[in-house]
Amino acid sequence: MEAINIHEAKTRLSHLVARAAEGEGFIIAKAGKPMARATAIDRPAPGQQKRLGFLAGQFKVPNDFDRMGQEEIAEMFGD
Repeated sequence: MEAINIHEAKTRLSHLVARAAEGEGFIIAKAGKPMARATAIDRPAPGQQKRLGFLAGQFKVPNDFDRMGQEEIAEMFGD
């Protein structure tokens, strides 16, 4: 991630925000010391993944999955 001096960040703010929105984050530094990180809002934090739908298309759920093993369960409970 590129470090940008705070003065340069003030001067080029609109350009830097556009880059961050495209997924290219940057760090704002003051006297060479990192002070803040700018990334796109919808981008997951480092080490964090979006998990919703991560197995989509990798397996098929049978139509009768809610009735699977129904006979065995009925026998266990004396039904």
